[in-house]
Amino acid sequence: MYTKKWSLVAVVAVLAMLVVTSCKPAVQTVVVTVPGEAREIVVTATPPKPTRPNILRVNLGPGDVPTLDPALATDTSSIQIIDEITVGLTRLDEVTLELKPGMAERWEASEDGLTYTFYLRQGIPWVRWNGQAVEQVLDEEGNVRYVTAHDFEYGIKRTCNPDTASDYAYVLAFAVKGCNELLNAEGWAEKTEEEKQALIDGVAAKALDDYTLQVTFTTPAVYNLNIIGMWVAHAMPKWVIEERGDRWTEPGFNQSYGPFTLKEWVHDSYLTIVKNPFWPGFENIPQPAIDEIKFTMLDASAAFAEYEAGNLEVAGVPLADMDRVKADPVLSKELVIGTMACTYYYGFNTSKPPMDNVHLRRALSLAIDRQGLVDNVLKGGQQPAQWFCRPGMAACPTPEKYPDLGVKYDPEKAKAELKAFMDEMGYTDVSQIPEIILMFNTAEGHKRIAEAISQMWKEVLGIQVTVTNQEWKVYLKTIQQDSPHVWRLGWCMDYPDANNWTREVFAIGGHEENATQWRNEEFTKLLEEAALEKDPAKRQDMYAQAEQILVWEDAAIAPIYWYTRVTCTKPYVNRTFSQHGYEAFEKWSLQP
Repeated sequence: MYTKKWSLVAVVAVLAMLVVTSCKPAVQTVVVTVPGEAREIVVTATPPKPTRPNILRVNLGPGDVPTLDPALATDTSSIQIIDEITVGLTRLDEVTLELKPGMAERWEASEDGLTYTFYLRQGIPWVRWNGQAVEQVLDEEGNVRYVTAHDFEYGIKRTCNPDTASDYAYVLAFAVKGCNELLNAEGWAEKTEEEKQALIDGVAAKALDDYTLQVTFTTPAVYNLNIIGMWVAHAMPKWVIEERGDRWTEPGFNQSYGPFTLKEWVHDSYLTIVKNPFWPGFENIPQPAIDEIKFTMLDASAAFAEYEAGNLEVAGVPLADMDRVKADPVLSKELVIGTMACTYYYGFNTSKPPMDNVHLRRALSLAIDRQGLVDNVLKGGQQPAQWFCRPGMAACPTPEKYPDLGVKYDPEKAKAELKAFMDEMGYTDVSQIPEIILMFNTAEGHKRIAEAISQMWKEVLGIQVTVTNQEWKVYLKTIQQDSPHVWRLGWCMDYPDANNWTREVFAIGGHEENATQWRNEEFTKLLEEAALEKDPAKRQDMYAQAEQILVWEDAAIAPIYWYTRVTCTKPYVNRTFSQHGYEAFEKWSLQP
């Protein structure tokens, strides 16, 4: 016997079917018969709201990612991916810049501050994408391979090994005992295998057991814990590297252990990482809420067009579109302009004529109207730079205390330096100056900046330079192997200390020694002493002196501006904003 209760249940069931099966809103008439009465019900069934795919689409910038090998990476694109698929012993918080635990859950220091013992998290497997899903890596006996202290020991020593040819190994050579002796061993190629192994064993990174790593540093510097957490000191899969060689970083071969893992890499087009379901998640490195991230490799204008078309969730704003975006009622709400701990600069090859003359280098630096560049070309809220100094940086001189530090736009002083150069060379006209080549990596923004600065040089000094460009991966090799007269780079912090900007970049043995061909022993010694100075005021003065040598007395570089984040983000993206140039995508999420 039908009852009123069961009749209403039937109505609900019918309505549910209409909602599930209907693609378009439709008016349906349903007649429900109840003993003793008839009732007509008019129902409008609306299809469910489509669920947004849990995929984040962002742009890395033009040019292929140079490498996913932690020992070989030097650029922000490579490091961004590496830091998502692997984790160091320590990890820098992208917002607060505080040092947090990474793969090491805790550590202890010796009384002299030189030796640290790291206790690793256990049960974190190496993983790979098998073409269909993320799977745990197994060893020859079918057991799961877990990340161990031995993998970190291997990674550190591999970076220091001259055979690896790591351009960033100098950081570990400065900090880890025995690394410099290995990295710069004379006659390495002629040494016996026993001699080579002795140098490798001399690197003071030692696995005491599967989950305990001991590292001895060269000095008790405050930033040692930051350095040992950098990508060049990450755990590396020895078994894959030895089997696959250079191809070990490619999809299918690549093995990792971070919040994400590599899925696809179509070179010069896009790269995709997917959530690692075996990452356990911790307070500062949680399990990702996003299933997949697709990184495109587009120039700024193309990427922003994709953003406006709804094909990217995040994109930088091109210089040409800045005014339009700020005035747009929708885009202006999605725009964020904020600080980033990065410095944009022009470097000089100080050994290549005519840039081997300090007066010419000073003249070119003084002729750059940095404020005019920021206001008229960049339009993004950037600030003209000195060099490494940003508010909040450890041991960074404040503008109030050092108002004349560095160089400023001064046309008359620039002309005086140019005259001093020409007098020394015996030139009577600027047309006698040999060709000067200004090179940048291919990108719309760098092109605009290069054109603007070259025009300033022409207007102030009468010097016409040749402006040229190269694709990012090729460009990085060029400036390290045979840099042009003038070249551009940006330096984003690896950790929040002036040592990372100045000593590690421009001291003897630093990252840009080859590119600048500049070696100043006084400058290097001053920075070595500053690294150990415990009095903040004295340390500030030492870095101020060093910066004066770098940007004025020897004029090895011309600082241009401090980077500013100029980004649009879709309103359904929940995100953090990194202060150091690398995003922590594992902390992001998408609203359904």
